[in-house]
Amino acid sequence: MDKSHEQKSAAAHLYPPIEPNNRQMLEVGDGHSLYVEECGNPDGVPVVVLHGGPGGGCSPMMRRFFDPRHYRIVLFDQRGCGRSRPHASVEANTTQHLIADIERIRQTLGIGRWIVFGGSWGATLALAYAQAHPARAAWLVLRGVFMGTQAELDWFYGGGAGRFYPELWSRFADAIPPEEQHDLIAAYHRRLFSGVFAKETRYSRLWSDWENALATVETRFPYETPVDYARAFARLENHYFTHKCFFERDGQLLEDIWKLNGVRGTIVQGQFDMICPPVTAWRLHRAWSGSTLSLVPMAGHALSEPGITRELVAVMEGIKSAGILDA
Repeated sequence: MDKSHEQKSAAAHLYPPIEPNNRQMLEVGDGHSLYVEECGNPDGVPVVVLHGGPGGGCSPMMRRFFDPRHYRIVLFDQRGCGRSRPHASVEANTTQHLIADIERIRQTLGIGRWIVFGGSWGATLALAYAQAHPARAAWLVLRGVFMGTQAELDWFYGGGAGRFYPELWSRFADAIPPEEQHDLIAAYHRRLFSGVFAKETRYSRLWSDWENALATVETRFPYETPVDYARAFARLENHYFTHKCFFERDGQLLEDIWKLNGVRGTIVQGQFDMICPPVTAWRLHRAWSGSTLSLVPMAGHALSEPGITRELVAVMEGIKSAGILDA
């Protein structure tokens, strides 16, 4: 199947494009303002969409997984990325800040409970938020699960995924001198936060290109990430990964899964996800009694993968049919 046909096939399963009916810049303190938008039915079942990265930002496509007649769809750009300001800033930017931001948005919009929909880093944040505020999470929909563990970082930035894509890995790793290649996250950190804009831009592109090229089963190479996007994406990801995603201990989300007792959720995982391998989703499902797991064959990591798109729309239709949060 050629790529254009795949894209059309995926788009055919999405709802038609819709425009926001409410936009605002929400002050959350620490000098940060978040872009927040709502679309769909203002009186519908609320769902908050948590984008990936950290630093990925939300996009119009993310509105289209939900029936706009049924759902009140809330999207926002997390601190430092997208249309939120200041751009590419890591000051006062931690997992705990983001959890507090989600709660601030919920309270500002007058929402009691909502469905939490997140992929990749968005799945990490969804789990962290739900563990902190289980009474507010009516259902979790997680895609391409990332748990913020050292093993996952070692896989993607320590050469595991690189064994499958040696040419792409060489482009990413060989930009760093051999004596620093034992810790590429630290090596890139020195360059992404060097204070020299040209250097930061160059290494932002290399960091972002490595991940984006592996997002789909049909790897795109060469992949050139737009500069503004790449700088926020790379700096924020590297900042979070340098600090172990600001968790108190490695494996915290899995160890604290008991906090989701009574919270249900659905996990959608590409069988050939090179960025976040399926074993993590499997372990989460095994530990979380309220979850169901759908492994999508011939699908990678990206939200836009045809099989992932179809499954996520089907999940949201199933939740709608089940009457979750209906008045």
